[in-house]
Amino acid sequence: MASAAVALDDSPIRESVSERARELQERILQLQAARPDTRSLPTHPAIAKLLPGGALRRGAVYSVQNSTTLIMALLAAPSAAGAWSGIVGVPEFGIEAARGFGIDLDRLALVPRPGDQWLAATAAIADVMGIVVTRPPQRASDSSVSRLAARLRQRGTTLIVIGAWPHSEAMLSLERADWHGIGDGHGHLAARQATVTVTSRTGQRPRSTRLWLPDASLQVRESPQQSPTPLRVTTQGSLRALHY
Repeated sequence: MASAAVALDDSPIRESVSERARELQERILQLQAARPDTRSLPTHPAIAKLLPGGALRRGAVYSVQNSTTLIMALLAAPSAAGAWSGIVGVPEFGIEAARGFGIDLDRLALVPRPGDQWLAATAAIADVMGIVVTRPPQRASDSSVSRLAARLRQRGTTLIVIGAWPHSEAMLSLERADWHGIGDGHGHLAARQATVTVTSRTGQRPRSTRLWLPDASLQVRESPQQSPTPLRVTTQGSLRALHY
């Protein structure tokens, strides 16, 4: 197989997406070895420590607030471990950016614009892939959510949904993003620091960490948390000075 992602184009969408997804199933089954019998998938250590159980659980659903970068960080370790990844309904998912994060393009399948067949496409490739990302264009019915959840549990596939999803294992969000690299009005954006927060459905207190996402070398790593500088007050005569 060529060193590039498998893409299912949307031309024509209405008649081809489901059938082409089935074709993709057959191709992947021929190429992949049996999936490991484990209950979890690895992910980046800095993110894993925030997740319930310290990993991505097979058969579970995770919600991510709109951040393609965070999704790539989640996918990199499963991909490196040999898992196939499928991306449904995310046309801006960049191949070169994915490569930079360490995602194996030989084990990546894209369905950029599935239209109203997004749920069928998601379910079809979930049958043969270890981890699938989807962005629902509209809310799915309760019965559809239940059927997909049963399918994920049966196949041991992890689903990452961009946006809210009923009964997700956890919600991951990106906050306080700060870009670095521009100085004195010139230069280019080279790195980003952001706070990743994970809220579990179990009601546990949300967990957060500060990450380079990515740093100037396109690596994801923890950023040291800086403690607030204590405020010191001095008095000189009738004047008070505040020192930070």
